[in-house]
Amino acid sequence: MKPLADWPLDERRAIRGVFTDIDDTLTTHGTITDDALAALAALRSAGLRVIAITGRPVGWAEPKALDWPVDAVVAENGSVALFSGKNCQYPAEKGDFSLSKIYQLDAATRDEHSRRLRQAAARVLREVPGVNLSRDAAGRETDIAFDHAEFDCLAPEQIDAIEAVLRAEGLFTTRSSIHTHGAVNPFDKWSGAVWAARTLLGRDLPAELDRWVAVGDSGNDEAMFRHFRHSVGVANIIHAAPRMQHLPRYVTVGARGAGFAELAQALLAARGH
Repeated sequence: MKPLADWPLDERRAIRGVFTDIDDTLTTHGTITDDALAALAALRSAGLRVIAITGRPVGWAEPKALDWPVDAVVAENGSVALFSGKNCQYPAEKGDFSLSKIYQLDAATRDEHSRRLRQAAARVLREVPGVNLSRDAAGRETDIAFDHAEFDCLAPEQIDAIEAVLRAEGLFTTRSSIHTHGAVNPFDKWSGAVWAARTLLGRDLPAELDRWVAVGDSGNDEAMFRHFRHSVGVANIIHAAPRMQHLPRYVTVGARGAGFAELAQALLAARGH
């Protein structure tokens, strides 16, 4: 990973959109900081598209999609997008500030997946001592998550055991900085970003990667780092880096929300703001 200051000016100037993680990228100790929130607003004011993409559940993401200056929030590692007409005009009517949701899977498929997820969750809780579902579990619709670093502090062996049970149940797994996830479909942030860009913005993300940047801090951002031509980790990515095969090209000096604000300033400075 190179220092963010090494990112060439002409490449930064060409950026037209940002995909950003939320936990420990926009937030610091669970709350979005004033500098990160101001950075989101400044990017939108400068004409950049901003989509937050997270492993957090639909219910947790809803107020962010309504209140934050972003085009959308893509939740549960890419399976559902939430947006408000005051920020993103697809497909809301003009002046409609209500929340809208679109899913990658139809309702019948989601119901069947929910049955399998409940079965897998019960097995994990039965077979792996000391493990709890994430406290936001009630708001989840398309995956399950177990707390390994938000309120609980699990040993690496416990996290590995969770993933082993989930895979034995035929699920795909990912890790964020705080949760271990299981899902029936192999959704990841990259596939969710491609889908959201196409569905919400009418953009072909793989064809225009020179115009987008991905920002994150943990293992479930790795799919983004693998595909995006321009990628940035906030400084606290150093904690997850030893377990990752694909790292971002650049890293900020600041951690968490301060690091995101640093990235935003680098983009805005390249545009003369």
